[in-house]
Amino acid sequence: MSAWLGPPIDVRPLFAEQQAAFIGLLRGLGPDEWTRPTACPGWTVKDIAAHVLGDHVGRLSRGRDQYEALKPRGGEAFPDFIDRINDEWVTAARRISPRLLIEMLSSAGDEIAAFWRAADMEAVGGPVSWAGPEPHPVWLDAARDFSEYWTHHQQICDATGRAGLTDPRYLEPVLDTFMRALPHTMRDVGAAEGAVLQVVVTGFGGWACVRGADRWVLRRETRARPSGLVELDPGTAWRLCTRGIGPDLAAERVRAEGDRAMVEAALRIVSIIHSG
Repeated sequence: MSAWLGPPIDVRPLFAEQQAAFIGLLRGLGPDEWTRPTACPGWTVKDIAAHVLGDHVGRLSRGRDQYEALKPRGGEAFPDFIDRINDEWVTAARRISPRLLIEMLSSAGDEIAAFWRAADMEAVGGPVSWAGPEPHPVWLDAARDFSEYWTHHQQICDATGRAGLTDPRYLEPVLDTFMRALPHTMRDVGAAEGAVLQVVVTGFGGWACVRGADRWVLRRETRARPSGLVELDPGTAWRLCTRGIGPDLAAERVRAEGDRAMVEAALRIVSIIHSG
């Protein structure tokens, strides 16, 4: 049912590694670094760390314990709901000391790694909204979680002048996950069956989004003569997908060729829940 998303990604072995690196990163921060601003407007480094803790708490409560306490208010759009509860959590967590925050993240993060280690990657789960409204396989939900934790790790590294987890072992599955948003991103682009939007990330190969009979379909491959081409570097790619930069700025950094409508649509890719 999910062949249009491309081949499965198994990030389960990476959760424990990323968790250990994240806790090590936080333990190495100086007092002034916790208060530095980040790419998330209005949030400091400490706020980002607190947000990750909130994600862990939500995932374990929903997924492990089958406990769902929060729902959108009447008429509240889902992205607005997520923004609201994230802000509420971060505001409340500002009373938590960095030391206690690390202790809580250490415990919850280990539980997250254990949760995903035991998950059935072939099962059908709930929707991953940026990939479409239908149910999606659990492997995409796991990859979504890992890519989000990685992104927040990198945002803290960017704010504090550290390199972060840019080794291909981590970055390749993150980019691969983000590109799973392409078929949904291209959904309203009219094109003949067989048309191809090719995205190439320097050093990581290509993703071909092919117009099928009923929908766009993603393939992990590079086509020789695509209808439209977008080529960009890894830093631009992950920041565009997470709205660290917008489509206009990204357009100045990419090599684009071919069908203009397809290229412009591809640059609107968003691989996070985003209300903008």
